[in-house]
Amino acid sequence: MTGSPQERRRQDRDTPVRSLYERIILIALGLVAFVGALVAIWWLWTHSGVGSAVRDGSPNWAPDGRLIFASDQNGQADLFLADRVGNNRTQLTNRAGDEGGATYSFDGNWIAFSGSWDGNLEIYVRQVGTEIDLRRTNNPAIDRAPAWSRDGKQIVFMSNRDNKDFDIYRMNVDGTNVERLTTGRSNGFPEYSLDGGQLLLHIDRDTYIMSLVNRGLRRVTYEPANAMHPSWAPDGLHIAFMSWRNGQSEIFTSRPDGNETQRVVTMPSGDAVDPRWSPDGRAIAFVHVPDGIGRQSPVAPATGIVYIVELDSGRLSRVSR
Repeated sequence: MTGSPQERRRQDRDTPVRSLYERIILIALGLVAFVGALVAIWWLWTHSGVGSAVRDGSPNWAPDGRLIFASDQNGQADLFLADRVGNNRTQLTNRAGDEGGATYSFDGNWIAFSGSWDGNLEIYVRQVGTEIDLRRTNNPAIDRAPAWSRDGKQIVFMSNRDNKDFDIYRMNVDGTNVERLTTGRSNGFPEYSLDGGQLLLHIDRDTYIMSLVNRGLRRVTYEPANAMHPSWAPDGLHIAFMSWRNGQSEIFTSRPDGNETQRVVTMPSGDAVDPRWSPDGRAIAFVHVPDGIGRQSPVAPATGIVYIVELDSGRLSRVSR
């Protein structure tokens, strides 16, 4: 039975209405899928490095929680400030040559950085709020990675002036009284301790702590559980570092004696390098090198993307644009 003539007429009237509703639903579902695809593409673009071959590096923190880092988005490496998600960007330098390795003094009034304005890297300082750059080293060798003493009176840095594999030096903030602190091997990326009496640094592929009283060294890590580019937590109770102990470079934290080691960053591909702890101790800035850098200290990788990892949640925020 197919129903009465009245029922058949009612079904015929309802069929176009149902078809219209079905088309509307299909169109809506298609729009949702399209928007979802756009969101996915946007996320990849802004969070994973896909489609954006930026060359950013050497991140560090301003006292107010912003990031200072080097970027060659204009064809040369200049210094930039940005907030924690890469917005509100301010360009700080724009001279012929490259700048990088910037770090704020602990009172927030000065910036030290390295610049290659005369053909090789030298150490410069600048008072915040000015554009006057004061040269503090003058040597045909490479001088880089400056770090301030807690009282702002001295700067330590690495140089290959006496050792092709780099030693650590200390000078007054005006560039006088340059003093060599290490001799031989490969030494890099020093940072003063909270009390100012020690330096955190790496020697070859391991992290050490040096006493500035007697130059004694205390080893923190042991190859193959290596650690490079170490950084003090602001409370002095932890350090962060990069390590190839699992094959690719990842970011770890530990106590200054090497205990309580925790992995905090591993990327799906490539290397995570150059960690720097935030002033509030809640985050670490680092550089992702998608194509990897090889098992050496990262110097100007072909592609570098600056990220922040929130230590409580593990959430990553991309700073590079």
